[in-house]
Amino acid sequence: MSEGIKDHSGLSEAAAQSRASVLRSRAESYIALSRHDAAIADLTESIALVADNARAWRLRGEAHRLIERHEAALGDFDEALKLEPDSAYALGSRGQVHTAMGRLEEAMADFEHALTLSPDSLWILEARADVLVDLDRLDEALEEHGKIIALNEGLAYSWVARGDLYQRLQLYPEAIDDYTKALEADPEYVRALSRRGEALRMIDRYEEALTDLNRALELDPANDRALGSRGAVLSELGDSEAALKDLDRAIELDPEYVWAYRVRGEIHQELDRHEEAVSDFTQALHLESDD
Repeated sequence: MSEGIKDHSGLSEAAAQSRASVLRSRAESYIALSRHDAAIADLTESIALVADNARAWRLRGEAHRLIERHEAALGDFDEALKLEPDSAYALGSRGQVHTAMGRLEEAMADFEHALTLSPDSLWILEARADVLVDLDRLDEALEEHGKIIALNEGLAYSWVARGDLYQRLQLYPEAIDDYTKALEADPEYVRALSRRGEALRMIDRYEEALTDLNRALELDPANDRALGSRGAVLSELGDSEAALKDLDRAIELDPEYVWAYRVRGEIHQELDRHEEAVSDFTQALHLESDD
């Protein structure tokens, strides 16, 4: 890591350019290693040496973005775009910062500009699809996911992202088909297993749901969402005590898991454990009022 920005006034222009270049390269590796403060220190020194290098500003913006220093990231991407107005990377990354800050219209403007420059950029298409969902423009989001999948059908994440949207729209057979495609690409994709299990539960295919959720939990025993879903499935299959065990563990992992409190409350109610049911429903109401 840099020892700090030194006085380089004695360096020749060529020496300053050379040092700045090495600092930028090292910073890129620091980012890959998630050593973001080290990257920022290198890039700050690089910018002090050579202020008109767009890559240095862009990389520092990315490092700031990754550690959620949003205002600093925006400032850096703005500077990068002054130097390189048609950088799809800087526009896409700035759009991600706007998204994180809840500035969805600004994010959309950046993504749309970026996609005129790089129309097949999967990560920018995915980021735009996420914002379309946040804006409740769900039909457009589905179209965007279709474009992403057409560009690369082997990406498991893309199938899961569209499956999640189908699930949100209560189109469960379509969601199941997409999760299945994801699992063909990556058979151990825990999210795909968990979400397919949940979609199967929603259309009363409980045994198949249980198989998926069991496998998800074999791969990731601390997956609170899979535990909650399996608890609901076990309840439907008549095994209330096993269901409660899963839901207890899910809530232990995530004390703010509202849906798990509601399901556990319903099971307690069915078992005539009304004090426990009241406690769970009260906690669910409390958490929902805090949102």
